[in-house]
Amino acid sequence: MDPLAMNAALVIIDMQKGMAGASLGRRNNPDTERHIEQLLGAWRQAQRPVIHVRHISRSPGSVFWPGQPGCEFQDALQPLAHEQVMEKNVPDAFTATGLERWLHTRSIRQVVIVGVITNNSVEATARSAGNLGFDVIVVADACFTFDQADLSGRLWPAQDVHALSLSNLAMDYARIVQTQALLG
Repeated sequence: MDPLAMNAALVIIDMQKGMAGASLGRRNNPDTERHIEQLLGAWRQAQRPVIHVRHISRSPGSVFWPGQPGCEFQDALQPLAHEQVMEKNVPDAFTATGLERWLHTRSIRQVVIVGVITNNSVEATARSAGNLGFDVIVVADACFTFDQADLSGRLWPAQDVHALSLSNLAMDYARIVQTQALLG
């Protein structure tokens, strides 16, 4: 983990049971969870800060509505007692969560972002982090998204949506890396 600051925070976004639902459609990066587990293990071993972000929906029908099983973190990615858990109601993990203050209070200037959905919560959070002056790394193979229709109805494969989202981030907001390169 040489390219990382000693106190780089791992920010795990929305890795909740509801993300496994078939209703969300076809996804890319089937090894995402395994890569996040590898990163989480490395962060824990190095005693670096870990932040688990959970989406809590404002829509009663959502799998992320409070009290639904979909709100719960995936079993393999459960937070430890000393790890920070933040709840959000919008895609951006910096909006109304205290995340920025939590990082600044601990003099953390670098964030490594993983999770879902690449073109939604991951991208929104990485953009805000970059705009707020953080050194941002997004781990491409530790994120995934789903097939998505555009406004004309054309269905874009998840891999294309993922690639374009990461390309957008690489222009101004974040460095894009692979798990093994980061753990090197």
